[in-house]
Amino acid sequence: MTDPITLVHTKSGGQCTIYPFGAHLTSYKTSQGKELLFLSRDAILDGSKAIRGGIPLCFPQFGQPDKSMPQHGFLRNNYWKEVEGSRFDDDDYASISMELELSDVVNARGGKWDNNTTLDAKCTYTVIINGEGFTTTIEMNNLGTESFDFQVLLHNYFLVQERKALDTQYCNVKGLEGYTVDDKISGKEYLCDAPVTIPECIIDRVYTPKKETMDLKLTIAAGPSNNLSLVASGEVDGNRVPVSGVVWNPMEKAKVMGDFGDDQFNDMICVEPGLLSNIPTLKGGKIAFFTQTVKCI
Repeated sequence: MTDPITLVHTKSGGQCTIYPFGAHLTSYKTSQGKELLFLSRDAILDGSKAIRGGIPLCFPQFGQPDKSMPQHGFLRNNYWKEVEGSRFDDDDYASISMELELSDVVNARGGKWDNNTTLDAKCTYTVIINGEGFTTTIEMNNLGTESFDFQVLLHNYFLVQERKALDTQYCNVKGLEGYTVDDKISGKEYLCDAPVTIPECIIDRVYTPKKETMDLKLTIAAGPSNNLSLVASGEVDGNRVPVSGVVWNPMEKAKVMGDFGDDQFNDMICVEPGLLSNIPTLKGGKIAFFTQTVKCI
């Protein structure tokens, strides 16, 4: 396992930890030392499986619609290289970039991505921090001539202060009102008409915007006096595309997850922006971007 990277913004004291395995951001602390990300106490950090918590990267699929490919794709299961000369630190922010080329992927691609000499791609992941929050951006570059469809998602695990994840007053998500909900637990589809809270059972829902809504703009209450803003946007070949959202908490399912503490569902909420609906196509030689900014408010 390659040692994690610590990035510090000297001016503010904000800092984060990134594992080269998965280019995985596992911790971000504000200038006051407040941790925003949840990391399971049972997370496996030796590179044998994806890290439970922080911000796993999902590409070129979310979930496992292609059963021949690992769940959530292959970004989170491979070692990324630091982009030479990418580290930066000035009065405004500190940053670092990591990259993964398709030719360096050793943990199962699957489907059309396997043994396909005409398909080529590179992903570059940039993390920017200051004392108030962070920005994470995935650049997806189609280096080949063949077009490919893809999904991409930033699987944020947010730490809920004082174990208040099930307290609707202190843990909720606002900004998804008017989105169409695909409830993966009940199998129902309906319109979101209120702030999202965690029920006393597993929550696993995908929120799809109206066609005219592009950027995702949310306010997340993650415990007493711990409010965050999340803004996410996507662009494919210079064209803005609509951003979906996912809200997840495993509840009782945590007991059968070997890398998740049985009771730690009280400590987290996943709020995940992604390009999931109207699945984008990236043509040969073209670039797509997906970015989010998370701040304390």
